[in-house]
Amino acid sequence: MSDELQYRLTETDEYEEISSDEVDRVVEALDRLIAGVQSENVKHYLEEAASNIYFLVYEEEAEAELDETTEQAA
Repeated sequence: MSDELQYRLTETDEYEEISSDEVDRVVEALDRLIAGVQSENVKHYLEEAASNIYFLVYEEEAEAELDETTEQAA
């Protein structure tokens, strides 16, 4: 892959806006797929993918909730 093409892909990926609706739909579809899979290895990879996709949008919210829970416990 040329350096110019790689640069354009990297630039585009860094600033892509992803809607929470899209993330919710994809995670829901992965959860349905996970429910029908028997292989533990495949389930693991699908669960990891669902988690990574979820955190594309919800990472800051999850961190804020974790910080709030930690403060309340102290």
